[in-house]
Amino acid sequence: MRLAGKSVLITGAASGIGRATALTCAREGAHVTVTDLDKSGAETVADRIRSEDGSATAEALDVRIEADWERVIRDTVKRCGQLDVVVANAGISFAKAVAEMTLEEWRQVHAINLDGVFLGTKHAVRAMREAGRGGSIVIVSSASGLKASAGASAYCSSKAAVRMFAKTVALECAGDGIRVNTVHPAGVKTPMWEGMQFFEDLEREHGGAAGAWKALERSSPLGRFATPEEIAAGILYLSSEEASYVTGTELVIDGGYTA
Repeated sequence: MRLAGKSVLITGAASGIGRATALTCAREGAHVTVTDLDKSGAETVADRIRSEDGSATAEALDVRIEADWERVIRDTVKRCGQLDVVVANAGISFAKAVAEMTLEEWRQVHAINLDGVFLGTKHAVRAMREAGRGGSIVIVSSASGLKASAGASAYCSSKAAVRMFAKTVALECAGDGIRVNTVHPAGVKTPMWEGMQFFEDLEREHGGAAGAWKALERSSPLGRFATPEEIAAGILYLSSEEASYVTGTELVIDGGYTA
């Protein structure tokens, strides 16, 4: 029960890392506000938590819209009395060479991966300062925020930006007891990969999804991708009081990819 009595808000929580984090935090005693652009998916996760005798509420949230953030945080504070932890997990992956990318594509990646983090952090800090109890903000970045990948300039730049953003805000908020950190996964086995064009190319090259996954996982020194639960365990640590002296830093969970 490492989060007993805590109120945790998670974005992009309908699937993947966000879903695993929501289930993990609920099992550790938190009330979880499960948010996602996919309200139905968020409801499914909240139902799962409640079926395990946990506490959860689902809300629709488009991280690009400031009014959505204001509403969800206001609702969370009204429902729970406080906001203790925000996990800014929502994001999109995107791969295209810079010479072929449109300005609209560039802006779309940064609107979700960077602007969404800014808006959530801004309003979380306001709510946490008003309550005067401190708190933890965990931003899911990526190993691609530390190591470049050809053809992924928009994604890499957005994930590198949130790393420095978190460090700066951590210094701004140190006197308030609000900790801000980033998590940097490398490959994580989630359905997101299967919707990307290069995965479809790998499927054709390697005779299906199983072969495509094997080809992808060879990029990891450990020979496999992480599970969402392995990333959630790191997020849980940064959210808990065990990390009470950890702020302004990055937790790299990448199987040695950036070593």
